[in-house]
Amino acid sequence: MRATFPFLREALTFSLEALRANKVRTALTALGLLIGNASVILVVTISITSRDLILDKIRGIGSNLVFAQYDGGPLDATRYDADFIKLGDVEAVRRLLGSRIIAATPVMTSNDRMKIEGKERDVRIIGSDEYYSDVRNLQLLSGRFLDSSDVALRQKVVLLDNKLSTKLFESAQASVGRIIKIHNLQFTVIGVFKERTSTFGFSELGESGAAMIPFSVQRTFEKFERVDPMYVQVRLADDVPAVTKQVEDIITARHRLGARYSVQNLGGILDAASAIAGVLTAVLVLVSAIALVISGIGIMNIMLVTVTERTREIGIRMSLGASKDDVLLQFLLEAVLISVGGGLLGILAGVALPITADLLQDQVKIPISVLSIAVAFLVSFGVGIVFGILPARRAARLNPTEALRYE
Repeated sequence: MRATFPFLREALTFSLEALRANKVRTALTALGLLIGNASVILVVTISITSRDLILDKIRGIGSNLVFAQYDGGPLDATRYDADFIKLGDVEAVRRLLGSRIIAATPVMTSNDRMKIEGKERDVRIIGSDEYYSDVRNLQLLSGRFLDSSDVALRQKVVLLDNKLSTKLFESAQASVGRIIKIHNLQFTVIGVFKERTSTFGFSELGESGAAMIPFSVQRTFEKFERVDPMYVQVRLADDVPAVTKQVEDIITARHRLGARYSVQNLGGILDAASAIAGVLTAVLVLVSAIALVISGIGIMNIMLVTVTERTREIGIRMSLGASKDDVLLQFLLEAVLISVGGGLLGILAGVALPITADLLQDQVKIPISVLSIAVAFLVSFGVGIVFGILPARRAARLNPTEALRYE
């Protein structure tokens, strides 16, 4: 060990001097590792950020949300009215699931015509109760939400979403207290709300604007009572799958045999989004791996050229007493230095970009994975070893006498 350390230091010195003598070649060779390692870190960062963003969006739509709707297909409403989910089903879910859920709320929708910006337009009318705003995680912009007395007393009150209130009255504050007509009856605007996390028009709220009235009032406008959907907010995240199954069992047991109901939770959406993110990550990792392999081949090619150019130098070193292992170690060190040097620069670039993006905006928190940095460094070291061993062994196997004669 005493003899090894001084030589290792000497070999490192020789390797650094050789790399300095060909700065441009060394820099271009290390560039592949820089790009590859930066790609690895950015791929992991993108994957973690997208996963966290998906989770935040799903939580924003509704925490631990289960939703149920009739899934009987296009049927004659008169014949199959009894199959539709009813307010009684919502009350049964509340009663039977008790403290396992925070709330269950019915939704009943229809359309009405309103004069908006000088033109008659369709507006989504939503009937629900005092639990809807909490279950759907709505944000109040002005006024108040529905309360239990509004539903029990069939008050003619309405909440507007921010898009509709802006079109009708220019602002949320100006909307409260105003009168609008729904199904030819006068309703007083008591509040303005918006989705805390946008569902981009894929929920009952729609994309062009919606008005929310008490479920008990909405029911009087409809020939058939049809809750579509029913939302259930589960108290514990771990209990969501079990509650989903129980909600389905409760609804199915209260209706005729053969009636079909779709009862889902956001876990399915999360699984699908995670699968898509996983495929995207795998593709990006593959691209990064290809970049690292190409850069490794580049290192091997350059080192083979270097061995050829320095054949006479190798012969002189061997004639002065350097062993084959000494020569192998020197050239292997050069390959590792190129690989690790480019890798470290790639790590700096891969970390700097997310940090810069994080400083320039505050909507999305961009985490840095320490594991990805460690993996990138180990990959850099491994690439230097794997692709540097062949040129190093070729240099070590040179015959000293022939090497000295090489021109």
